Amino acid sequence: MNLKLDSTVTLNNGVKMPQLGMGVWKVNNSGASQAVQWALKHGYKAIDTAKQYGNEAGVGEGLQKG
Repeated sequence: MNLKLDSTVTLNNGVKMPQLGMGVWKVNNSGASQAVQWALKHGYKAIDTAKQYGNEAGVGEGLQKG
């Protein structure tokens, strides 16, 4: 399988979801912000995050700046 950043999979409801994403598990707020900005700059469309990671502020900052 040859995946690209714009590769998608179609869900049962017809929605297309990116097959590749960038995750921020075990990344502090500063690192999460930088990682999200980098990912958006380079064409990522999916960011994997969760409240349990504890870096929501950094992810939000990265989304705003990216």
